[in-house]
Amino acid sequence: MDNQHLCTGDKLLKAAAELIAEKGFKAVTTREIACAAGVSEMTLFRHFGTKQAILERVIDCFYNAQPLQELFAQQLAWDLRTDLARISRTYQLHMNRNRKVLQILIREWNNAPEQSAAVQHPKMLKALLVDYFTRMQEQGKMIPCSAESQAMLFLWMNYGAFVSRLFSDGAVTVVNEEEFICDSVELFVRGLAP
Repeated sequence: MDNQHLCTGDKLLKAAAELIAEKGFKAVTTREIACAAGVSEMTLFRHFGTKQAILERVIDCFYNAQPLQELFAQQLAWDLRTDLARISRTYQLHMNRNRKVLQILIREWNNAPEQSAAVQHPKMLKALLVDYFTRMQEQGKMIPCSAESQAMLFLWMNYGAFVSRLFSDGAVTVVNEEEFICDSVELFVRGLAP
């Protein structure tokens, strides 16, 4: 959607996301954000109060974990191969859609408050995976092992694949996303299936 049809707060958030991803939180000024949004700096302060508050709103607004929560609530087949592939595809799609915000998060991790989506999203996804792996073990569809360790391995593997594509400058060959998903899921299934 173009800037003309956005409300003032949305224009400011969009401009902040673009500029912070490009320049970094400390380098961008509130004046630059306001100018990019086509409003006065005073308008920016009336809407958000501080530059830190803008960063927090950008993270919370654009880093939404709802697709992953819905997948775990409604779309599991309780088949290791099918579910892990679906989780991995949804995760990669979610991360790709939130590219700008993730660039901000990686650069500005220390500025993200403990209660923000930046911190809560990975914790939530880990908890969902731990629950899934635990239930798969209870159903005899997965070997006995540490559900928490497997959840962390799955997260790290998927996050690592995303980050390698995010920062790839062409100097390093990055495996195709679908090929990565198929190969990594197959590795997990071979290691975890009874």
